[in-house]
Amino acid sequence: MHQVLLDALERARLQVERDWNLILPDAPSREEALGQLARLCAAVAEVAEGRTPEGLPRGVLARRLVELIRRRLLAELEATPVSDALNLLGAVERVHEFVEPDWAGHFADRLSGPDGMELVVEVAHDLRSPLTSILFLAETLQRARSGPINQIQERQLGLIYSAAFGLSSMASDVIELARGGDRLVDLDPTPFSILDILESVRDIVQPIAEEKGLEVRLTWPPIDFRIGHPVALSRVLLNLTTNALKFTSEGYVEVLVEAGEGDEVHFSVRDTGRGIPSESLILMFEPFRRRRGQSDYAFSGSGLGLSICRKLVEAMGASMQVDTGPEQGTRFSFSLHLPPASMQNFGPLAP
Repeated sequence: MHQVLLDALERARLQVERDWNLILPDAPSREEALGQLARLCAAVAEVAEGRTPEGLPRGVLARRLVELIRRRLLAELEATPVSDALNLLGAVERVHEFVEPDWAGHFADRLSGPDGMELVVEVAHDLRSPLTSILFLAETLQRARSGPINQIQERQLGLIYSAAFGLSSMASDVIELARGGDRLVDLDPTPFSILDILESVRDIVQPIAEEKGLEVRLTWPPIDFRIGHPVALSRVLLNLTTNALKFTSEGYVEVLVEAGEGDEVHFSVRDTGRGIPSESLILMFEPFRRRRGQSDYAFSGSGLGLSICRKLVEAMGASMQVDTGPEQGTRFSFSLHLPPASMQNFGPLAP
């Protein structure tokens, strides 16, 4: 490398050394910072001469030093021939690539390590916290608690709420899958209203249905109050209804609840969508399934929702059934034993 370039590199190093205050936050000590600076400048010279540097430092401090070297070199090379300047600056970029940590490898090591699942759960928790705030704010605005809104704003806030709810549900699915996916929050059966669950599901998905021009139909049995696991049931019906809306372009989605023999209750979610190809049925309930192509049918990229649904249905003592065909729509169904509940089961009414 020409002496002119070596001199420019040395002047850049001295300038960075004098800029100690800029690297102080990232440097454990001045000695370590200056040692890394000298090694990095030497590495730039090696790369410019066609050699591969070895033993380079990595991390935040090294990246910060390379950025400062680049900045000072740009000023020092103003009077240098363009070809020579580009060669030296190209060497700086190569060194920057060398010192960049292998984040992909680091992340893969963490995921495959003994605490990999804990890391995934922590990320899901971190996602769910701000999404909860978005849900609260969207609902507050939509109900005009902060002042009047027009119909367009109400619909847009509904879409924001539905989108945030979907993301929050996915984060919850990750957490649940890490715990097995079949955890019933309400371990003991409790009295509940089937109609309340259906209306809650419709309220959440209604903005999505309206945006696509679809109808959400609800049908419930004559005996509304039952004893069972309303939290798990609500989650299953909401996930199935959301999926049905996602893959239906015209027509309707129907959530049908019918009384069977004794205390048996039949639940189904049916859509008028394109149906599911037979080759996609095999892995439908597998989490983290891999698509073979962009046109491959899948309810989501991760497949978590359906996997959790099946686990929850099984935890409630039933099994999930699927009836589908090309251009015939899809129907998910299951049957639960839900004894009728009397008003006494609900305790005294609040004043």
